[in-house]
This record gives sequence, C-alpha cells and structure tokens, in this order.
Amino acid sequence: MPKAETDIAGPVIAAAAAVAKAVKASVLFVYVSALDDLAALQTALKPPTKPILVCRDAQDEQRAKEISAEALTVPGFDLTRMDQIKMATLIAFAQGLLNTGDVFVFLSGVAGRSIDTLVTMRVGEEYELFQSVGQPKLTEHIRRPIFEKVLRIALELAHEGREGKPVGALLVIGDHREVEKYSLEGRINPFKGYTEKERNILNDSIAETVKEIAKMDGAFIIKGNGVIVTACATLRPAIAGEKLPQGLGARHATAAAITANTKSIAITLSESTGDVRIWRRGAMITEIERAPRALLDGASPPSVT
Repeated sequence: MPKAETDIAGPVIAAAAAVAKAVKASVLFVYVSALDDLAALQTALKPPTKPILVCRDAQDEQRAKEISAEALTVPGFDLTRMDQIKMATLIAFAQGLLNTGDVFVFLSGVAGRSIDTLVTMRVGEEYELFQSVGQPKLTEHIRRPIFEKVLRIALELAHEGREGKPVGALLVIGDHREVEKYSLEGRINPFKGYTEKERNILNDSIAETVKEIAKMDGAFIIKGNGVIVTACATLRPAIAGEKLPQGLGARHATAAAITANTKSIAITLSESTGDVRIWRRGAMITEIERAPRALLDGASPPSVT
C-alpha cells in the first residue's frame, strides 16, 4: 500500500475512536481490506463500542479470526463508499447486529485501498424493516434471514447479471395472501409442484434457479418464512405508491404500489442501471447504486465526516 495512503489510516482510526466515545456508539464497522493494522483499531476502541470487521472474502474472514473479532461477511462487490456502508449496515440489521436507535461509526474507503472515510449515523426509520414502532404491524412476520437472502440475490444479480447480460427483477416479501390478490391469473408458475422446502429461498440450490427465472418478466412473491409462492407474476395494485424519483419505470411503480396496498417489502433491480432499491409503505427507503468506473478507480468525492 502506498505510504501516502497508509499515513491516513492512523489519524482516521484515532478520530473514529474519539467520535465513537463521544456519541456512545454501540458498533464501529470497518472493511478489513481497507485496514492494515486491525489490532490498533481494537486497542483504540473503548466500551461500549465494539468493532465489527466487514469481510468480502475468505482472506478477510481469516484476518478477523486472527484477532478474535466479530465479523460480518458481505458480497465482494465494487461499490462507492456510501453504498458499501448501506449494504453492510442493511445486512448487519438483518442479522440483528444493529437495531433501531443504535448509533454506529463506519470506516470505509475505495475497495482495496486504505480507509479515508468516517461516517457516524443513528439507525432510524429507514432501517425499521422489521419493527412495528411507527409502522403498520406486519400481518406476517418477515424473518431477518429471509430479507438478507433476498437482498443478497438481488445484489448478486446486479453485479453478475445473467449470462453476461443485465437483468431486472422485482421480489416482494411478506403478506403473500394480500399480495396474491393483486396478481393477475393465467401466468405459469415455475415453482408449481415443488415442496415448500424445495422452494424456500434459504435452500442453497434455489438461488441459481431464482436468478435464471429473473430473466423472465414478472414478480416473485415470497412468504415471510422464505417460501416462494410464485414467480413471473403480473401485479396490478389498486392504489399507487408515492411519486417516483425521475427516471424510474414500471417495475419500480409496481413495487411502490404493492407495498402501499399490502404490508410487504419489495426489492427491485433495475435492468438499465443495476441499482438495487428497497420499498416499503409505498415509498423507496434505500438505494444501492452500481459504482461508476471512475469512482472505483479513485476519482472519488471528498470524505464524509
């Protein structure tokens, strides 16, 4: 690692430890690949803040084990700094490592380079995917591992496409009986005839099937316990969602509308941009964008503190 980059890490770690103490952060996240001296981070932090090392591959996981630190494994995709943070915190929330109201500090940087970005944030309403406070009570509990698995599949499709081609997708989770009321009849269900175990999203063999079927038009309807009810569904919700941001099309309008009509969560993948968006209560609550090549090469905006 070039000396100019290495010199940044020490002051950033010291600043992160001071900020974590001042705001009483419960967690400090850092990408393992962006930090040479993990032990220095552990030494600098004081209770109640605990470090969670964000790992992108097996090598990162091994480094975390060497210092006996808690690890969070995320897909090893190239994202901008802020979208690295969005992805990791969403997965951390899905795994119960973060809860509503928690304050966290996050250290990040361009993938594979030294940390240069410090962000502190309180987990607010945008992360209340599984809470009832300030939200309509879900008629069917959406298990955190189910949300995480569907999100990972969407992110993998965004990164990989299918057979080298970009793919669009709409996956609706929870409140499946109400969601099905807005599904038009007459479409073939690729999962018909399979047992619930065989079509559960947590089944290791189902992910590739989902990715393959995603090339076809229509939505996936998934129970809160992970069982795929159907795919290739045409949804026609009665009530429209909130006004969409400019440039979003029919798939996103359907996601907004179905979550306005039902107590579900929808995840969309844009075929044109590869961006992944999460929808609830008729509105987009989180967006993870594919990184422009220039940002990944280091021509990035200034750090956020």
